[in-house]
Amino acid sequence: MKLVTPDTELSLSFQQQRAVVSPWGGALRRYWLLDDSGQETDIVWGYSGGNHKRGGQGDVLIPFAGRIGHGRYSFDGQQFQLECNDKEGPNAIHGFVRNLPWHVCEAQANRVMFDVRLDADAYAGRGYPFSLEVRVTYELDAQGLSCSFTVNNLGPRTAPVGVGFHPYFTVGTSLIDETEVEIPGAGYLEFNERLVPTGTILNVAGTPWDYRRYREIGRQCFNHCYVQLERDAQGMATASLRHTASGRAIDVVMDSAFSAVVVYTGDAIADTPRAALAIEPMTCASDAFNHPEWGLKRLSSGGTFSGRYRVRHRLI
Repeated sequence: MKLVTPDTELSLSFQQQRAVVSPWGGALRRYWLLDDSGQETDIVWGYSGGNHKRGGQGDVLIPFAGRIGHGRYSFDGQQFQLECNDKEGPNAIHGFVRNLPWHVCEAQANRVMFDVRLDADAYAGRGYPFSLEVRVTYELDAQGLSCSFTVNNLGPRTAPVGVGFHPYFTVGTSLIDETEVEIPGAGYLEFNERLVPTGTILNVAGTPWDYRRYREIGRQCFNHCYVQLERDAQGMATASLRHTASGRAIDVVMDSAFSAVVVYTGDAIADTPRAALAIEPMTCASDAFNHPEWGLKRLSSGGTFSGRYRVRHRLI
């Protein structure tokens, strides 16, 4: 494949489904349905061209998702300092891979696989002296869009690993205020004024943040990391967005690798605030590098960590 740039994109199709992905960051840039008349129905709120991305649309967040306060963490008795790249304050946010060129290792009409490597020598000075190989696969099939990941530890030492994804969803409304959301979290992280977890998990019961059953979003401003996810008999946790007037709903179904989900109403996005709802599957909670009990993966040398989430559209 020719040189990967922020504008490099690949198209996927299966029956009435279409998606656009990019090896720049391994990103999901758009997902929609196309009917027989050519009318498009967006599922993932997206963009085309690297300069048009807003609010982290479709980013892959590895080796950590969310914020790490002041970019500092300790692991196996060592202290590390990450780059502080968060516009909200002196924090590290969302890992390293979202602005890297990935390699296209497989491309079919309905499926593409990207991979990228993080080398300990290159990232030691940036606070992450661990070597990883990361693969992300997007596939369209009869069940919708699936996104799977595999992380391999190529280095000689155990590595701290978190994986997250940053898609935004729409059910055709101009504002997500008109929609209802269902979030499977029984708890959520308390954040400070810089959006960094304080270390406390709050119970959603009896609070305005209990969305375990469908509730209208209205003017609620979400930027919350939900944990203690409720699961079905197969171990799946599902977050859903619906608009009953239009009869449309979106489900984000996460397997057992995902222990947290961030929900964000995009209030800080210039020009298009609250146009879509970010539902972000995460294998660990924000700042889990400092709170490993929140799902941080200790990936041993030669070890592999994998998981998958799926997006499905349905009529109600």
